[in-house]
Amino acid sequence: MNISLWQEQAPFAVQGREEDMPHLVPYIHKGSSSAIIICPGGGYHHLAEHEGEPVARWLNEHGISAFVLKYRIAPHHGPAPQMDGRQAVRYVRAHADEYGIDPKRIGILGFSAGGHVAAMTGTTYDLGNPQSDHVVERVSSRPDLMILCYPVITMKSFGHAGSREQLIGHSPDEQIVNQYSAETCVSLDTPPAFIWHTANDQSVPVENSLQFALSLSRHDIPYELHVFPEGRHGLGLAKELSDVGKWTSLCISWLKNQGW
Repeated sequence: MNISLWQEQAPFAVQGREEDMPHLVPYIHKGSSSAIIICPGGGYHHLAEHEGEPVARWLNEHGISAFVLKYRIAPHHGPAPQMDGRQAVRYVRAHADEYGIDPKRIGILGFSAGGHVAAMTGTTYDLGNPQSDHVVERVSSRPDLMILCYPVITMKSFGHAGSREQLIGHSPDEQIVNQYSAETCVSLDTPPAFIWHTANDQSVPVENSLQFALSLSRHDIPYELHVFPEGRHGLGLAKELSDVGKWTSLCISWLKNQGW
């Protein structure tokens, strides 16, 4: 059953076709106390199916509940996808008891442009409004950790032109560019991150991950970064490549080290 993200917040209702509206697809693992929200990539133009359900099933195999986020894409622009990322974290946290989830163990995972959604969620969250009439709006939208897979990070040099154009247009001003460049949004309270990329990614340059890792380092935020020498963009679980495919086991080890 799909979960509409904004149905409980009438003032924030979004308009359009039902199938285009932001929602979560739950993959609950019975007995799990943790959950990860998955943001598929697609350049803010579409959502890649192989970066959604298969990833949720993989997390379930390791005892983690998952929610695939169908965030808004073109013709929607920023800040719609970023709002959806924050709302997804907020929704799962507000309903944690229903899913048997610890509200302090909610992570976010993203691929490519979905990695940008995840990184922006982890760097531009808010702590909620305790006085709100809406239960979901009362809780924090800060994820407890981030998993970023060949992510789009910056809207500056080395950014992904297609994602940038779909999100903030052809000629955004410098303020908007900075606002949507996740590496400039890192703070001392940004959650820890697991990041991986391939060195010869021809679509989203590895500099995206390197710049984000450097920004995390400058703010003393714990992170683990893996750069594999070979591999095309958009590999997902990368089961067909023995080297890059190791990212999944490395990630599970990292999650265990986080207490998950």
